[in-house]
Amino acid sequence: MQAMLKRSLGKVLARLDGWADRLYGWKWNPLYQSGALVVACLAVVLATGLYLIFFYRIGAPYESMVRIDGQAWGGRWIRSLHRYAADAAVVAAVVHALRMFCQGRSWGPRALAWISGVFLVFLLYVCGWTGYVMVWDTHGQLLATEGARLLDALPLFSEPVSRTFAGDSPLPSAFFFMNLFLHIALPIGLAIFLWLHVARVARPVILPPRRLLWTSVGLLAAAAILLPVPLGPGADLLRTPGDVTLDLFYSFWLPAAASASPGLVWAAGTAVAIALVSVPFMARPREDRRPAPSHVSSRLCTSCEQCYVDCPYDAIRMVERTDGREGLVAQVNPASCVSCGICAGSCAPMGVGPPGRTGRDQLARVREFVARRSFADGDIVLVACGRSAASAPQAGGEAPRFPVSCAGNLHSSVVEYLIRAGAGGVLVVACPPRDCWGREGPGWLVERLFNGREAELKERVDRKRVRVAFASLHDRPALRAALDEFARALAGLDAPAGEAGIEVDTECELSGLPDGPRMPPARRRWWRAGSP
Repeated sequence: MQAMLKRSLGKVLARLDGWADRLYGWKWNPLYQSGALVVACLAVVLATGLYLIFFYRIGAPYESMVRIDGQAWGGRWIRSLHRYAADAAVVAAVVHALRMFCQGRSWGPRALAWISGVFLVFLLYVCGWTGYVMVWDTHGQLLATEGARLLDALPLFSEPVSRTFAGDSPLPSAFFFMNLFLHIALPIGLAIFLWLHVARVARPVILPPRRLLWTSVGLLAAAAILLPVPLGPGADLLRTPGDVTLDLFYSFWLPAAASASPGLVWAAGTAVAIALVSVPFMARPREDRRPAPSHVSSRLCTSCEQCYVDCPYDAIRMVERTDGREGLVAQVNPASCVSCGICAGSCAPMGVGPPGRTGRDQLARVREFVARRSFADGDIVLVACGRSAASAPQAGGEAPRFPVSCAGNLHSSVVEYLIRAGAGGVLVVACPPRDCWGREGPGWLVERLFNGREAELKERVDRKRVRVAFASLHDRPALRAALDEFARALAGLDAPAGEAGIEVDTECELSGLPDGPRMPPARRRWWRAGSP
């Protein structure tokens, strides 16, 4: 059942990705930035909330909202922006969660990110509910009275909470002070869980690119100006609220909850919470189907630290050698490794990587690949990332296709071998950088092929015959355009001369200890050079 749901949702989301890529371009596709957009929306909520709090009065909550709406300098617009940004945060969070679930990025080392994300969404909802109650219109009254009814079903209070809303006496200011306190304090909890959410990744991307960030803020601001949120009628505890306009994202559950018993509501909510928290355990493949973590050949490790720096998940550390040689040796923590294989592409002597996907394994595969065919008329070889458009059947027409699990896993020696074997050109087709299953694969690949990053493509390889294209699974037009453009560029070059008996460097000298103290074997989170 779960596998069927994942496949069905995955197909829908993949097609949406392709459509959004064609509409916005992969650099500005908001679906790829859904997690970062949550943080951006929360930043807008925080900024507008700081303004609103200056004019809020716990002794006269509704009246203070009326005064804010009547401000000449846009109080109504700021309140609307606060509301729209909060709604957008929920939408972005749901999209982000669905993407992670369908892409299989919710179990194993990523379980902490998933579970902390569930708590983030829960705190976001509680923060939103307290904010609506603070307004104290009929919507806030409905939320408060329904919440009191549900709390009364728990053996927590000596007196029924709902008695507070009986209407026989005015609501005490302490009630609104409590809501105000929670509304301000809960963002601290959000910050803590956000830190936990990214604690196991290196170089976390918190905000979307500037153009997308400011475009999103601009659209929210335009919506606030053109469609300001109306303020509902003031709450009256002596009357039952009539038709109340509900928030689709925060109070969608109210009609169903109001018609059910408190016990049933708590049971349903608990079931949903357990199901969400259990996803990392239910989504985990059988042991024989789980990708094996990377391993290190200490004999080949040169202490260069490149795999340690490049690892997107803090799964590698440098430790003292025990084989009598100088320097440090890389060590993989299997509990943190997601088997993305990026370390294999970063190791010049090909001494690290998941079983079957190290640089040496890739060289063996490419030798077999070349031995089975001859490159006629300087064929373009597609090196296809498993999540790119080139991975689909018949993608790229009749161009020879060499599959890899991730573009970041690709060792530069494979590209060198193909060019030296007589391929007219090598087009590496990667998934869009912000949608990489291994987070940083496409970015590190570009750095290795064109910017001299270890393990770099050797200078003897003609860079004019090498290109990288980004095309999501259903973005066939981008793949065709990249192929056609590359073919036109290659048409002006001489015919490639294939070599026989190709030898590729697979050994490096052991790095000696540099002068002065070494950097301690801890993740250098400040490191940015060459980061995508």
